[in-house]
Amino acid sequence: MATKKQNTNSMNKVLRWIRNLLIFFFTSTTLAVVILKYVPVYVTPLMLIRACEQMLDGESPTINHEWVPLEKINHNLPQAVMASEDNLFLKHNGFDLAQIQKAQIEAKEGKRQRGASTISQQTARNVFLWQHRSWLRKGLEAYFTFLIETIWGKERIMEVYLNSIEMGKGIYGAQAVAQCNFGTTPDRLTKDQCAYIAVSLPNPLSRDSAHPTPKMRKMHNTIMTRMNQIDKFPPEACAK
Repeated sequence: MATKKQNTNSMNKVLRWIRNLLIFFFTSTTLAVVILKYVPVYVTPLMLIRACEQMLDGESPTINHEWVPLEKINHNLPQAVMASEDNLFLKHNGFDLAQIQKAQIEAKEGKRQRGASTISQQTARNVFLWQHRSWLRKGLEAYFTFLIETIWGKERIMEVYLNSIEMGKGIYGAQAVAQCNFGTTPDRLTKDQCAYIAVSLPNPLSRDSAHPTPKMRKMHNTIMTRMNQIDKFPPEACAK
């Protein structure tokens, strides 16, 4: 009887520990998302990981990043990244189920694996998580995507995305890429430059928006056309 009671007490302690851990996790993560709705994101896990990689390669760590509000970014840049990365950004709730299903079918057929992440999912991953693929990361990514879609809304998601996304080696966000690649400010970027930045996003370490290859120029033309076909950003512009 004593052994059975001890086992029951041990199980209750474990359950209480798990309960407290879950309460802490949900409370802390929700609080972090609420805070970052109003506070600029000055550093992300990816920035730190890339800096460590640079040091391991014997290079000086470089993080070119400066937060700028959305109203100081040329309106063509969000339009270009939507045309390139997420056509339905203004319509979905964080997940493009059709693209996810298509990617799964292509993977089963043995085709080259491609991303199906929305801008919301990429933002959640950039700000709160790591880049290495795993089921744990996918689950947490879905959780944080739901949180930012619910708490932040589309304009804040886009603002954080354009300020945190990797846009070149050691280059993060609209301010840094405008200055480093085009010698200007994000509000003075041209439509062409915005399209080239969008072309580089899937692989910014090998695609240089300032020195586009012939393949990038072809993709640029496609994005320029698509920018005129999708909904306008911000959402109010579409409503009007």
